[in-house]
Amino acid sequence: MIKEDKTAIINSIAEKLKAYPNFYITDISGLNAEKTYQLRKLCFDRGIKLLVVKNTLLKKALENNNFPEPDLYSVLEGPTAVMFCESANTPAKLIKEFRKTGVDKPELKGAYAQECVFVGADTLNELANIKSREELIGDIISLLQSPAKNVISALQGNAGQKIAGIVKTLSERSE
Repeated sequence: MIKEDKTAIINSIAEKLKAYPNFYITDISGLNAEKTYQLRKLCFDRGIKLLVVKNTLLKKALENNNFPEPDLYSVLEGPTAVMFCESANTPAKLIKEFRKTGVDKPELKGAYAQECVFVGADTLNELANIKSREELIGDIISLLQSPAKNVISALQGNAGQKIAGIVKTLSERSE
């Protein structure tokens, strides 16, 4: 490969690293054509960009972006595919689901999710349990709604009739 081609590929990877806040480094080698197609289709359906890369080019792209976590460089050995995504847990869930089809790939080598580095296949469950921004907002909203719902239900139930009676009695006394 000539130097201009390598530079173009490095720049392309660097742009993806800037565009997507989370990425997973995986090994998809050994998948047959059908399984690779299924994996790529699942990735496309879930908004994940899957890119097979050379380790040296990925490392250069990380260095060009001043990537602060050199721990991830240690996993850049053997065949490598990168999953770029907006949501931190979507690729982990996809990997777990895909493995249920009877294959042991893709194998997680490492990940950069929510500004944290995860190294090794044993971190897959941890990554899958990360809540997305939307899930966290939903949890906060439900926590904020809970006290209001309790007050409303109390006012609508028997306690509400008692409160209404007390308010009516107090208003009659003031007249």
